[in-house]
Amino acid sequence: MSNTPRYQSLNGSISTQKGAVLIVVLLFLVLIILVGVIAVKQSTTDLRLATSDQINTLLLQSADNANQNIEQGVNGSSDADVYTDMLSRTGPFGHFILDTNSTEHEYVFCFRPRGRFFDINKTTINTKDGNILGNDIGYCNPATPADYVSDRNASMTQVNISLTAPDANNEVFRSYTIGQDSSEISSQAFMFDINSTAILPAYSGKTDAAKDCFKKTSRVATVTKAEDAIDGCMAKESVPSKVLYEVANVENLSLRENCVDFGKGKGVVCTLPTS
Repeated sequence: MSNTPRYQSLNGSISTQKGAVLIVVLLFLVLIILVGVIAVKQSTTDLRLATSDQINTLLLQSADNANQNIEQGVNGSSDADVYTDMLSRTGPFGHFILDTNSTEHEYVFCFRPRGRFFDINKTTINTKDGNILGNDIGYCNPATPADYVSDRNASMTQVNISLTAPDANNEVFRSYTIGQDSSEISSQAFMFDINSTAILPAYSGKTDAAKDCFKKTSRVATVTKAEDAIDGCMAKESVPSKVLYEVANVENLSLRENCVDFGKGKGVVCTLPTS
């Protein structure tokens, strides 16, 4: 009987163990690589989401800034120059109030808050048939630094104003000043659609895409294709944009007062003319 040890079986066991360790190491390496890839993708997605959120916030602020300035201009002092310009015959509200043929028009100007946000000499009026009254200087132009909201040349906002189209849902006598009867009305109230379109030209697909889209109408109900309106055109050309829509009522709050003859009666007492 031989007592010689069998090294062949022992050597085979060691070789098998070494192969198993290699496989385990490779599996861990693959898992580490997968975890790294997932982490990179997740961080990229988070970055895109953060960037998208920042873009939306910037666009909303730019559009809302235009609307706030318009409201302050109309509701402010009647002695202010911007009030006079906006309510004059060539202004965005006065044009519709004082011109009976302006029902189908669209008043356009580029919001420039670094100076006077509204310049009456830099406006455009579009007619129903697509013609322009005056010139096309009212459109925002990405190639013009002065048309941007700030010196960073990041965002710009164009304002389109038109009369609200007649609607069967509008209540009767909606143009009368609330709280007065027809005999005391000195003027009518007008309802306007204000569309403020803010964009980031640097993120657009084409150089002149935003410039061409700004020349489209903001009156979506008047077009058959979405791309024929400003917001639809911006979406088609992959220009980051946001349109802030607001309905504004503009009215004259002055009253017509009836004087009491010879100081008698129970009517409204007012100062009688001296002559």
